[in-house]
Formats: sequence, structure tokens, C-alpha cells
Amino acid sequence: MDYQKLEKTLVLFKPDALKNSLSGFLLAQLSEFHTGLCLVGAKVVHVSRMLAAEHYREHQGKDFFASLLDFITGKLHYPQDPEKRQVIALIFQGPEAIGKVREMAGPTNPQLARLRNPGCIRALGTIIPILDSAGKVIGERMDNLIHASASVNDAEREIKLWFRPEEIPFSRRLFPSVMSTKYYYYNHNRLLETYEPESVCLVAPGIRVWQTDLESLDLLKRGAAAPYSLEAVAAKYLMHETEFIRDLED
Repeated sequence: MDYQKLEKTLVLFKPDALKNSLSGFLLAQLSEFHTGLCLVGAKVVHVSRMLAAEHYREHQGKDFFASLLDFITGKLHYPQDPEKRQVIALIFQGPEAIGKVREMAGPTNPQLARLRNPGCIRALGTIIPILDSAGKVIGERMDNLIHASASVNDAEREIKLWFRPEEIPFSRRLFPSVMSTKYYYYNHNRLLETYEPESVCLVAPGIRVWQTDLESLDLLKRGAAAPYSLEAVAAKYLMHETEFIRDLED
């Protein structure tokens, strides 16, 4: 079977799902028994602001963008416990994976989910009022437990943002990948080919990367337009670099 031709989708268990101990239930709901889909990737992620901003980049500039980042990074649910701020990222693969998972997830708004599909995952979510400093309601936040890719293009972008090639079994490798033959470093929003103080290594010779990531780095270094931004590449390859995360949180 040509697994690259099977549809794939990214799923995130958001901080509200983890805080309410729903991860086991969600995994059971999305299991192969219920969906016919295969789980091909899973990881626990501390979500940096850069990763969050890249994931929700279509909402940049909107009034709720900052609160959206606070939500997915876990700050809203764990304001005093930064070590608990995390999400679970998963990849499911199989026929009609995107539609099946979105059907299981249900409408984005938990209230609509309970009305239209009371058995769906987001029917367990809730609406939280957003208050200003005086206690006045100025908006609302949807704690809807789960993210699921909306389209084939979104799924590819999101999977490549949250996962490296080696985090997926070779037999299920989803997109073309290559071995890097050079070094690339990240230093305060700058891309470098040689090390400078305070730089962090993005990729090195012998490291397997998504082909589009390496193409992007090569183009960006030459000042050309690229498939992905420097932030989109850096957010993934530096995902668990402690110093990098601290720098982003300051």
C-alpha cells in the first residue's frame, strides 16, 4: 500500500482537555476501532509563542489573537504552573481521515456541538466569558478540547509544523524528506550558516528534515521567497530547546 497517498490529519488535544483528564477518552474515541484510521505519530509538546503564532497564523491581526495564543500555550489554564502547559499532538492516517476526525470532533462552538451533535467530542467543551479589569464581559473563549486539520493543505502545513520526519515511522513517512548537508543556525530571528554566540542549531549535516523545510532555509538565506517562513521552521526544530523556549516566553 502507498501510505503517502492516504489522507492524513493533525489532531491536538488542547490544554483544557488535558486539565480535565480527557486525553484517554479522546484517544479511545479516535481509535482505529471507531474511525478506521491509523495513529502514526504522537508527542507531548510545550507550545512556544512562536509555534502557537505559526499554527494560528491565519488569525494574526485579529482582536482575539493574543488570547488564542495564551489558550493554546496553556497560560490560561495553568497561570501558576508553567510546567503543566502542554498539548498532545497526533497524526492520524487513512481513507477520508480529515472528514472523519472533524465529524468526530463536531462544531467549533461547544454549545452548537451539544445542539447539533451531542455525541461529538466538542459537546464536552464549554464557553468561558472573558472579563476586563473591571469585571465586565467583553467576549468569550471556546474551550473546545481538540483541534483537527480542516483541509489537505492545512494538514500538510500543520503536520510539518508540529512533527519532524524522524518522529514518524519510516513505513508511514508522510511527505518527502532529505538529509541536510549543511548547518543552519537561528539567532534572534536571523538565519545563519555559521555559529555565532547565542545561536541555536536548527539543522546539521546528517539530520533528516522535510524537503520543503530545507528548500525554505536555502531560499531564505538567499533572500528569496520560500514555501515556509523562518519562524515556521524554527518553531519545530527548536521545539524542546530549553533556552529557546525561555527566550520566547520572556
